[in-house]
Amino acid sequence: MLLREPALIEPVGAARPSASRAPFLTAGNPRPVLYAARDSDADAVLALVLETEGSTYAHAGAMAYFDARRQVGWLSGGCLEPALAQEAAQVAAAGVLAWLEIDTRGDEDLLSGSALGCRGRLRLALLPLRTLVGLGRVIDAWLDRGEDIDFALGATGEVRINAGAASVRTRIPTQEIPWPRPRASWSWTLPRLPTALLLGAGPESPSLLRLLHDLGWRTTLVERRPRWQHPDAPVDRGVAETPATVVDSADADVALVMHHHFELDREALEVLAHTPIPFIGLLGPQRRRDDLFKLLTPEQRASIAPRLRSPVGMPLGGQGPEAIALSIAAQLQAWRASFAPQ
Repeated sequence: MLLREPALIEPVGAARPSASRAPFLTAGNPRPVLYAARDSDADAVLALVLETEGSTYAHAGAMAYFDARRQVGWLSGGCLEPALAQEAAQVAAAGVLAWLEIDTRGDEDLLSGSALGCRGRLRLALLPLRTLVGLGRVIDAWLDRGEDIDFALGATGEVRINAGAASVRTRIPTQEIPWPRPRASWSWTLPRLPTALLLGAGPESPSLLRLLHDLGWRTTLVERRPRWQHPDAPVDRGVAETPATVVDSADADVALVMHHHFELDREALEVLAHTPIPFIGLLGPQRRRDDLFKLLTPEQRASIAPRLRSPVGMPLGGQGPEAIALSIAAQLQAWRASFAPQ
């Protein structure tokens, strides 16, 4: 039996992540900032956006890293960063928690060019990283175990940052808050990164893995064939085993079946039929998909069809492995963004 009806193959709406999985970060990639903070030297500062008003480049909860040599992450279009870097250098030297308000809502800011067309206000905290002992363990728990990071910051210098059992609890000497009627405290959560499970690899895999890494995805590549294991690609976890031994423990949000091998793809689909993974992408044309579905049981077809994107990827145009990788990354990113609060 050939399954050709779109309703049986193309899912309607956005399939939700499994109820057993915590919500994931729907936009952005804070991994470079947190990696820099984890590996920082003594004279480094983490800038955290506490509040915003009006049109701003960054949102509450955004962050940037500063030390004497570099900046990681952006809180404006680039116009405010030199002043932030100077302020961060003073905070690092003093070892105190500092507060900063940047207000570009006035006409003079537009005329001077400092606002780059934005009319908004940012309120930030600048934390000297040498006071946050144990932050590296928190960041590792966020990436390696998929734990959310909870931040809490008090106006008198209390800091709590935790991910699962890993935590930072301290009190930092603080400067006076420069804006009127400040809040007593701020708290927010940085959700885990979304996870993508690649079952099989091919010529498009290195480009796809780089794109997903830079967009803020955690990736696992399951590939037993040495030719396609791509040791230089940015993979959070590489597994030289079969899908059957990995999928149940992978706890993924997305699974991509892309072996370029008919029998290996069939094996992967059979395994995925027994999982709750909400997005299953299958590489290859529709005729190949139909031939694969003929070999599945009715129960397996019924399980997979509502979650399947086949052929996976957006029709962006172009040819070759890089264009295919871009089309898949674009579809995954659009699916990820569909979970953002409206």
